[in-house]
Amino acid sequence: MSTADTSKIPITLSYFTLPKDGSKPRTYQYQPPAGVPQLNYETVPHPFEIENVRGKEHEFDLDNAGFLFARSPAKHQAFIDDEDIEREYYPESADLIKKLTGASKVVLFDHSKSLVRELQIKEAGAKNVTIYGLAIRRRREGESGTDPKKRIPVSRVHVDQTPKAAVNRVRRHIPPEEAEVLLKHRFQIINLWRPISHPALDWPLALCDFRSVDMKKDFVPVDLVYRDKVGETFGVQWNPKHEWKYLRGMTPEEVVLIKCYDSIDDGTVAALTPHTAFEDPTTPEGSPKRESIELRALVFYDD
Repeated sequence: MSTADTSKIPITLSYFTLPKDGSKPRTYQYQPPAGVPQLNYETVPHPFEIENVRGKEHEFDLDNAGFLFARSPAKHQAFIDDEDIEREYYPESADLIKKLTGASKVVLFDHSKSLVRELQIKEAGAKNVTIYGLAIRRRREGESGTDPKKRIPVSRVHVDQTPKAAVNRVRRHIPPEEAEVLLKHRFQIINLWRPISHPALDWPLALCDFRSVDMKKDFVPVDLVYRDKVGETFGVQWNPKHEWKYLRGMTPEEVVLIKCYDSIDDGTVAALTPHTAFEDPTTPEGSPKRESIELRALVFYDD
């Protein structure tokens, strides 16, 4: 039996702060008009300790903490050609989400409009799965996050969907009659995150245990302004009680499921998981820059 390799290290995380003028916070997903800021709020760094849960990953799951680690090597390995990724990685990822959650239907989509494309995957073992896109993040020195084709890790504590946005996602990606039926049952939005090419020692992924958040005080809806629509995410306000976890040196053979929304809101299960990339002071010098792939999924159940 292996000994749990757990330790806590000091880190700094960037948290959302409310706009000073009292307006609703917003982020433009394109170059805004002249004189309009890309975002109308600020982020503030706060010191925390984060726990490496390597060796006791099994203690955390989607219902208690809001995230779940698993070992599942991908059949697809290149992650270079879009068509190959769509043909090979999408179906196996959808099957993996079903396997880990017990869901009856999975619809994958991407938050980046420039990369969204609707595909019907009809390969064996991937029935009732619709893939809408993916986000691949490759960190490079000197790059910003403004180019959707050169995504870098998000270094701000956030949650990808609000309840309003989650319901809108269902209605956007599912035919109207079917959507209304599915919305009568439990559904979730879950991200599937995986390092690619090499272990994620550089700017790894931090996850906040849901049991340490305050649903009434910590979260503020933020408009995501596109040219043709307005989406909504949660900005996360600083709370010293937040408990942060990560799996140090996650390999391409490992994944984490990150819950962004759950239609069960009675307090019996985790509703969401704040998360962010962070600078790990234990990263060995010369480690390769982080590369990862993230799929976002509408996950439906037959309850």
